[in-house]
Formats: sequence, structure tokens, C-alpha cells
Amino acid sequence: MTLDAELRALRASFESRSAHDFPAEHREVMERAARDLAASGQAARALSTGADAPRFTLPSATGQTVVLDELLAAGPVVLTFYRGAWCPYCNLALRALQRHHDAVTARGARLVAVSPQIPDESLTLAEKHELAFDVLSDIGSDTAARYGLAFDLTDELAAVYDTFGFDLQRVNGGHARTLPLPATYVIDRDGVIRWAFVDTDYTRRAEPADILAALDSLAVGGAGPQLS
Repeated sequence: MTLDAELRALRASFESRSAHDFPAEHREVMERAARDLAASGQAARALSTGADAPRFTLPSATGQTVVLDELLAAGPVVLTFYRGAWCPYCNLALRALQRHHDAVTARGARLVAVSPQIPDESLTLAEKHELAFDVLSDIGSDTAARYGLAFDLTDELAAVYDTFGFDLQRVNGGHARTLPLPATYVIDRDGVIRWAFVDTDYTRRAEPADILAALDSLAVGGAGPQLS
């Protein structure tokens, strides 16, 4: 099953939940916030193919410091931004990347995932899913902002998330309102973005097969297709 099919199935299961489990007023708030974010044009303004990838130095879930330039010195980088361990769509996407991790490394690339969560929360995610790649903490979403991905939740959506018990104030180190758009970049050794997936819809993510195709395109000197 493709990741897209898994994500669509998960969305359908949420949409089929009863009004008791998922009140209509919560649905309306989430749908309105999604429409407004899509209409904002932020996905189109985010960094895309041909841009220089902003450099970063971020802590990992295992207590290491990860520097993008050091990763690029060894080969291409697949960089993915996700909202957090509290997001079931993010968990599905990361598990799919884990299943394709060997295929990514076989192409000489390094896979890293970035979220606004504090390292302790990221470590929980890494242990839970036995991720073989680095999970990095971008507290405050400063790195996400440099890629054009950071946005603030509306007051009413933040209140709905509070009712779900996500506790973003704690897991995001005091930056409860700021999240990244779901995005994945393939960055070549020169630090140039050669393939990009950015979407305001958090139920959509980059398909691993497309990421691998982009890496294959790098190997033959192409830029690969762009998704957005």
C-alpha cells in the first residue's frame, strides 16, 4: 500500500467518527483553518526547487548535534519536516520513511526529520517507531521559518487541539502555536534543493517512491519532478 493510500484511509476513519468522539464544532474549526491556510498561499511561497537550502545546526533525539553542512559533505540529504509525535499522519509518514530508509541510504543519501518538539519528546517518537534516521528538534520552528514553512495556529484551532490533550505548550518547549507545513526536500551535495514537496494539508505527505525517484535523478544529473 502506498503512503497516500494509508493517509487517505486514516482520514476516512477520522471523518467517520461519531459526533460524540469528534464534535461537529471541532470539525468546522479544523476545516475552516485548513481552508484559510490553503488560501494564504504559504505553500507557494515556501522554498522550492533551485533554492539554496538554509543551513542549520540542531539537536537530535539522542543528544547529538547535527549540522546540515556536515551531512552534505557525505552526500545528498532528504530533509522532512513534520508537526510532531501527537499527529497520527506524521507517525504514518515517518513509519513509511523508515520502511524505505535502506533504499535511501543505498543511494548515498542521509535522511533526517525535523519537528518543533523538544528532544525528549522526539526521543519518545524515535524509540516508539525504532527510527533509524536522525530526529531533530527545531524548537520555536526557526529552521522551518527559514524554509518558509512555519505558521501559527489560529486561536480557535489551538483551543481545539487543547481539548484533544496534545499539550503543545509542553512538547514544543513553550512555542505552542507555531508549527511547520508538512514538507520534504531532496538537497544535493552543493546545498541546492533539487526536489520539493510542500502542502498546507497535513493529511498529505511526500510519497517515498517519489523521493527515491528524485534521488535517482540526482545520480544521473537531473533535478527530478517537483511536487507541491
